[in-house]
Amino acid sequence: MSLPDGLVGELALIVGPENVRTSPEDLMPFDCDALTQVRGSPDLVVMFRSAGEVAPVVKLLARAGVPFTARGAGTGLAGGATAIRGGAVLGLSRLKSILELNPEGRYAVVEPGVVNLELTRAAEKAGLCFAPDPASQSVCTIGGNVATNSGGPHTLKYGVTCDHILGLEVVLPDGETVVLGGACEDAPGLDLRALIIGSEGTMGIVTRITVRLTPVPRAWKTLLAAFHSLEDATRAVSAMISAGMIPAALEIMDRRIVKAVEESFKLGLPLEAGAILIVEMDGLPQGMERAGDTAAALCRSQGAFIVRVAKDEAERAGLWQGRKKAAAAIGRVSPSYATHDVVIPRTRLPEAARRFVEMESKHGLRIGLLSHGGDGNLHPLIFYDERDPVQAEARRKISHEIARMAVELGGTVTGEHGIGVEKIEFMSEQFTPDDLKVMRDLRDFIDPAGLCNPGKVLPPPGGGEVSSVSPATPADEISPALKGRGGPALGGADPPAGKP
Repeated sequence: MSLPDGLVGELALIVGPENVRTSPEDLMPFDCDALTQVRGSPDLVVMFRSAGEVAPVVKLLARAGVPFTARGAGTGLAGGATAIRGGAVLGLSRLKSILELNPEGRYAVVEPGVVNLELTRAAEKAGLCFAPDPASQSVCTIGGNVATNSGGPHTLKYGVTCDHILGLEVVLPDGETVVLGGACEDAPGLDLRALIIGSEGTMGIVTRITVRLTPVPRAWKTLLAAFHSLEDATRAVSAMISAGMIPAALEIMDRRIVKAVEESFKLGLPLEAGAILIVEMDGLPQGMERAGDTAAALCRSQGAFIVRVAKDEAERAGLWQGRKKAAAAIGRVSPSYATHDVVIPRTRLPEAARRFVEMESKHGLRIGLLSHGGDGNLHPLIFYDERDPVQAEARRKISHEIARMAVELGGTVTGEHGIGVEKIEFMSEQFTPDDLKVMRDLRDFIDPAGLCNPGKVLPPPGGGEVSSVSPATPADEISPALKGRGGPALGGADPPAGKP
């Protein structure tokens, strides 16, 4: 788009000329997030030195009619931080201060660029942690976690990001700053925090976050169970929940993922397994041994032929290293891959496992599965070669079938990655036209000019055919569109000792 005369100079007066970037080489790193299949070059990038600069920059952009997209670490997997309509990318990654750490109140106040794992490391000295732990926690930011309402392996017991956010400072699309909630556990009035959390940057830009800190468990028991089939592993998940157990984590890796991880990291994973299940219990030392024995017995009852209990922290860290770095290992077995994120009821997990086999047979591509099995959050990874148009089209068809399967099975098309541009066309399948109208009306009330991360989350009104890149944006407005280099390779981190 054509920028108004003098805009760059006015922005430079706020953030400094070195922090307003307009050259092609400076813009290139910002043309996509971790969904590399979708690209859109911004017209300028603004990097902030302090949170106080955000509001005046937004006011200036709003007055000039320039769309803007907030961006943290760029680890999102749905295109939410990609400027598909040009305009400005607002870089928040330098806003990484932990402003307050209050062990007595069990909360912290942080800027949006604070890395997830760094917050836990800072709180560990007080025996506390930030419980949400996405696989990319060593690089993803708290601001990004808020934007997509991220989860992670320990979601089953500890909940997702919204369960750990007490307050937010938000710059609205017109540049006004509001404070929602705070350190108080139960803020009076409507809970407007819930409007912002998970809105993927379409309702405003978060500049300060008050998070709840969770005590680090005093004991844990982590085990690996190997099954002959993926269906057996999914049944073991339901068996444990049905028995009244609430493990901290129930993580599934199928044989293709296990093979890639073992070839990459040599962790001693059983390559003969059709799937493995990582089970972790945590809490008080009393009863932990019995809980581990019960979990092992339930796994064996569903066909586990190996049950291995981590005997110390090193073995536990090894198991979690394999799970958290699984996506990074896929490059060994496929030149490209597409990561998905759907949620289904736990009881439908065996059916989903069968459906994946059918999709492979129908389309001729391999599918590997990672899953937060305890809450039914599935991360199927489609292996393909993006250089082959036939495989690229087969990948697209499988992606559609996965999303539709989730809706058919009573689930949702995203659990923690967000809608962004990747899944926007499926919103019309999951929600009625009236549902979508209410959402649009609310967004239009907050952002009547449509400048705050436009083209994301909600499909355009009127229905009709929706583009798989961005249903609200013609493909020729994306520069360039669908020029991906395959999936991301984000390395996870071993969890800190005792972290849930």
